[in-house]
Amino acid sequence: MDNKEIFKVPAYEDVTADAQLIFDQLKKISGKVPNLYATIGYSGNALSSYMAFVQAQAKGSFHAKDREAIFLIISELNGCQYCLSAHTQSALKNHWTEEETMQLRSGTIPDNKWKAIYLVIQSVIQHKGEVSDEILHAFFECGYDNAALMDLLILINVMTFTNHVYRLTKIPIDFPLAKPLIAT
Repeated sequence: MDNKEIFKVPAYEDVTADAQLIFDQLKKISGKVPNLYATIGYSGNALSSYMAFVQAQAKGSFHAKDREAIFLIISELNGCQYCLSAHTQSALKNHWTEEETMQLRSGTIPDNKWKAIYLVIQSVIQHKGEVSDEILHAFFECGYDNAALMDLLILINVMTFTNHVYRLTKIPIDFPLAKPLIAT
């Protein structure tokens, strides 16, 4: 038995009342309940906690456009096709071009701020939270402070959670597929 047989996207009537309430809110806001959120909804507690976490981060150091870019970088480094697809659509709505989304994902966008953010994220993911002094210095040289670093760590954690949910469950992707990066 593989993951696709184990995990089905739950229907509205298959989740608890607290998860249904969040489903209703999502439908009102975006017209649908994305499959990933529905799958997190197997646990009303997990979905409620996740949504509260995401909403709280909207008040952090990074505005919506920046958060979408950060989510693309994290999802690329974690190999999550679902989140790459969903956040490419969100990035486009937040005024990133498709070419810029590809550059963000590959760490090649010609902007020192994004190069520094990419390197911090890459190091956190690859080295279990460790980041060299040199990379941190480059991040702080871009005008960021300790609060921004903590907000970035929270964003890495929340996106890694959804990346792991998808990689574990392999639920159907209900967004246009993100283009793969071309190996150079």
